[in-house]
Amino acid sequence: MEDILFEFISKYISLTEEEKNAILSLDIFRSVKKGTVLLKEGQISKNSYFVLKGCIRTYYVIDNEEKTTAFYTEMEALTPPCVISKMPSEYYIGCVEDTILTVSNTDMEAEVNSKFPRFEALCRTFAEEILAKQTIDFDTFKTSSPEQRYLNLLEKRPDLIQRVPQYQLASFLGMKPESLSRVRARIAEKNKG
Repeated sequence: MEDILFEFISKYISLTEEEKNAILSLDIFRSVKKGTVLLKEGQISKNSYFVLKGCIRTYYVIDNEEKTTAFYTEMEALTPPCVISKMPSEYYIGCVEDTILTVSNTDMEAEVNSKFPRFEALCRTFAEEILAKQTIDFDTFKTSSPEQRYLNLLEKRPDLIQRVPQYQLASFLGMKPESLSRVRARIAEKNKG
């Protein structure tokens, strides 16, 4: 598990043995079963997550219906807004698959950043990349038709089609499962001709 994390970090900075040992001493690696809820609406949390293997999702429950807002797969990080705001969470985080992730909290991060200032710069760079990606994803979602959203998903995140239940995928794309089935059928029909 740590090799996967260290390989990812090496894309940004090369770690010294001391830095690697500091990370390992934090006991941040977790194996979590499919269906596990990591965060519930109303909970207050200090935890941030980084997916090494598997898939987690964020979702709201509105009128007893789950509304999926995002999926996080290998090498993707999630810091829930409640960590920053110190307010109760407005959404849930759940495991779509058996998942291996790192779980860190603000206290751990502050301690590591004070000992190893390079980590703070690494985290800032990573956070900027995440923000830029999320802004583009949001803009694309807002300006696309349901069919375009599905085509974008096929192009940018094709793995999700096989990994995620259709009702969660439909919700993520902003439609009902029946609408997703119709979109898929239309696309298949176009591709035949």
